[in-house]
Amino acid sequence: MQISSESVKAGHPDIVADMIAAHIIAAILDKEHKIGMDINTMPHCGVEVFLGKGLCVVGGEVSTRTYIDLDKCVRETVLGLGYNDAALGLNGNSLGVLNAIIPQSPDINMGTRADDGKHKEIGAGDQGIMYGFACDETPELLPLPYVLVNRLMRAFENCGDPVFAPDGKGQVSVVYDDETGAPVRLAKVLMSNAIDYRYVKRKGHGAIERKARKIAFDCLKDWVDKKTEFLFNPTGEWRAVNSCSAADSGVTGRKLVVQFYGGYPGAQLGGGAVVNKSPEKVDCSAAFGSRHVAKNIVAAGLAKKCSVQLAYAIGIAKPFSIYVNTFGTGKIADKKLEEIVGRLFDLTPAGMIRRFDLLKGDIYRLIPRTLFLNGYPWEKTDMVKALKREAGK
Repeated sequence: MQISSESVKAGHPDIVADMIAAHIIAAILDKEHKIGMDINTMPHCGVEVFLGKGLCVVGGEVSTRTYIDLDKCVRETVLGLGYNDAALGLNGNSLGVLNAIIPQSPDINMGTRADDGKHKEIGAGDQGIMYGFACDETPELLPLPYVLVNRLMRAFENCGDPVFAPDGKGQVSVVYDDETGAPVRLAKVLMSNAIDYRYVKRKGHGAIERKARKIAFDCLKDWVDKKTEFLFNPTGEWRAVNSCSAADSGVTGRKLVVQFYGGYPGAQLGGGAVVNKSPEKVDCSAAFGSRHVAKNIVAAGLAKKCSVQLAYAIGIAKPFSIYVNTFGTGKIADKKLEEIVGRLFDLTPAGMIRRFDLLKGDIYRLIPRTLFLNGYPWEKTDMVKALKREAGK
């Protein structure tokens, strides 16, 4: 059998939209820290971004004690991704920016503030269901296709060759052993990347594909063999001038499958967008909290594969419910694991904000690329001993 996962470069228009939203929140957090922010006075943000040809619309709700230059923040983000010329499909210097931000609803605000809120604690910023997932296929305890396709995206982002414009996306297919279920080899690698023809010499198409193949196979070499197929720009053409928002709109939250687990079977998707919300919104904090729980369960040897569902009610701090599924690989009953998780892990918004340092602006600058592969606090396996002790292992 084969399992495939896809991902996109940071220059993909949907990730550009996510990056803009995340950088706005990061800038607000930076300013709030300068005037003395704590968890009780944290800003509350839900930022939506739409990118069209030559236009960026920023909307949503923000409650903060400070001010940022939103226009400047948008442009710096876009320019930082390499979009500085219309020949690339997007130009941060000439981009039109429309500000449609409004304050957070007072009906939501009263359930999410600890200082003057209804429950005198930070309640969930909305109702919602979030899933975390882990498996023992890789040292990162993530599905191998997800790890490999993200490695592929970072390799193209960092290759330093201007022929490959910022916009691109990829996909890999991994062969699994039908009896053991273990990954065996890479069957297919697909890479689509916008080409900046200002750097292409005449009759250069073959050379571009050879460059792309080398970048791809170098970063995936542990899993590539002589039978691995490589596809590059399957339509035969993708000009950078027709890339990003010049050809395709960008919208926050549209690449959730990519950012989570790449569409891996069993790794469900719940809740909403992550990177465009402040962490009292459990779409954000509980996406990390549920992953932290699942990863520690697998790291503790209590399961080979684990999915954790957390559900919340708006304004209430503790999870509405906790569900654990180890897909028949658990060393103890899933019901017992649910009880242990409820005792050991503080899965309230305040608990997750503190544990994962979610009021740090630099975290928001990183997470639109990938939620799980950058040594984040929620990737720590710091609950292994406690889980083993509670499970009697």
